Amino acid sequence: MTIQVRSVSLAKYSAIARELGIDPVSMLRHVGLDPSCLLTPDLRIPEVSLANLLDASSKTGDSRSLGLLMGESWRLSDFGVLSLLLQHQPTLRQALLEFKHYRHLLSDSVAVDITEHQQVAVVQCALVTGRTHPGRQPMELAVAALLSLCRHQLGPDWMPRRVHFAHAAPPSTLIHQRVFGPYLEFGSDFDGLVLGKEELDRHRALSDPNMARYARDFIDLQPRGQAQKVSHAVHRAVHLLMPRGRHTIEQVAQHLGVSTRTLQRQLAEESANFQSLVNDVRREQALRLIEGQAHSITEVAQMVGFAETSAFSRWFGQQFGVSPSRWKKD
Repeated sequence: MTIQVRSVSLAKYSAIARELGIDPVSMLRHVGLDPSCLLTPDLRIPEVSLANLLDASSKTGDSRSLGLLMGESWRLSDFGVLSLLLQHQPTLRQALLEFKHYRHLLSDSVAVDITEHQQVAVVQCALVTGRTHPGRQPMELAVAALLSLCRHQLGPDWMPRRVHFAHAAPPSTLIHQRVFGPYLEFGSDFDGLVLGKEELDRHRALSDPNMARYARDFIDLQPRGQAQKVSHAVHRAVHLLMPRGRHTIEQVAQHLGVSTRTLQRQLAEESANFQSLVNDVRREQALRLIEGQAHSITEVAQMVGFAETSAFSRWFGQQFGVSPSRWKKD
């Protein structure tokens, strides 16, 4: 399946690119996109084309934070058909749950999840792309767009307690600090925002349950297009859960809201194997973490689900033909 996203990001790209002295039409043609996509926010375009566009553009001039600048300009209306529904949710928790439920209307790639601790909550964002690295530009765009949803619910001046990125820190973080505040952590084991646990359920007085119901009914009338495969949903869920060590079939089934037996049956109907899906995600995450140079081999082993570094090294050698230490050096 070709992973697709809404073309609304291209409108953001066009405005920022022109400010940076980049010709957006020429760049779209360079990566094989039709320039007419700049004028229509609800087209579906290949995610890899958007990633290639941002990567190519970020290498020209002073545009290394292109994705972040696009995310900084993100507004609630940019969530398209979901905007009215998100606007009238009483709490951030409910807004995030609605976003998770209908995220297929925005992107086949993005996945969001909430983890609660004693005093804080983590809103994790993952991009499932099929590539080893989703790319710094798309990830910073996604996390900044997520920030815009949080600020709609919690106030325009709200700042997260901490912002995490799995990629390494860029040479300058001035724009990051302007957008996200001073508490940034790069080379982390996840991408996302940390906030106070109580902020998830802070009531927003301007929400209207009747308008939310109307928006949901309207959205449910929209054609869903091609049905999502269960194996794709499992792949996305394992991407989110593996860094927390919660990627057994029972835990993934719970995350997807089905029983373990139902999930096994659905995967069998697609001739898919749960352990093979886990292994695919483990391969992707292991390469990303090792090539990121921010973690030791022991840390990478733990982050992809191995209790012993020696077992991870044997598995890595079987998968890629070299040891993880040799891959890291090369």
